[in-house]
Amino acid sequence: MKPLIYLVEDDADIARLITRTLEQQGTEVRTFRRLADFQRAVALKAPDLCLVDLSLPDGDGLSVVHGGLPASVPKIIVTGRGQLTDRVVGLEVGADDYIVKPFEPRELAARVKAVLRRSQPVRGGPATASGRIACFGDWTADFEACTLSHSDGEVMQLSAAEATLLSAFTDAPGRVLSRNQLLDATTGRADEPTDRSMDARISRLRKKLRDDPYSPSIIRTVYGAGYVFCPVPSAQAT
Repeated sequence: MKPLIYLVEDDADIARLITRTLEQQGTEVRTFRRLADFQRAVALKAPDLCLVDLSLPDGDGLSVVHGGLPASVPKIIVTGRGQLTDRVVGLEVGADDYIVKPFEPRELAARVKAVLRRSQPVRGGPATASGRIACFGDWTADFEACTLSHSDGEVMQLSAAEATLLSAFTDAPGRVLSRNQLLDATTGRADEPTDRSMDARISRLRKKLRDDPYSPSIIRTVYGAGYVFCPVPSAQAT
């Protein structure tokens, strides 16, 4: 079955370029110029991945990335906003990748393919080496359901990007992982122009883990080297 991609883009020329590029890669693309039409389509059927522009006639595309889709659906921002602040905000609110216009169609296709590939275990594909469930301390992470549960009963939803990042940590407890290693594991690229993109993702994940940002105990910062996941998973299921 072809992956279903929703494209939220009001520029007809760019929409045609993206659609043609991705359909040549064996995907099905549905295009929406307005958020209202997109939201009605999502209510009927969620896509396998969403590409979203930030500047739309009837709203801000960030609303799609932040709460406009099920958390397990990967989201890629495709926008003309190329400032560092825009990139960091986009990643902080849950984007799995950030592509700035103008872009090379082959690079867009490669990034979409990489995000789809990484999201498959999260969305119910084959179990990863660490299994679909990891238990550590007071927490249980279900990577298939994209949920994080605390022993006090609280259950939080993880985005696909957060689940992939946490999975990378639970696969390597006690091992220092550089920002480039984490970027490569979660985005397939270690060439981000700044460390702040990964720092933003770590900050968001720490908040959900109730990890003190000033003195973290779960995801510790090793200055000059990267990050280390401290709790060794106590149980895993396949």
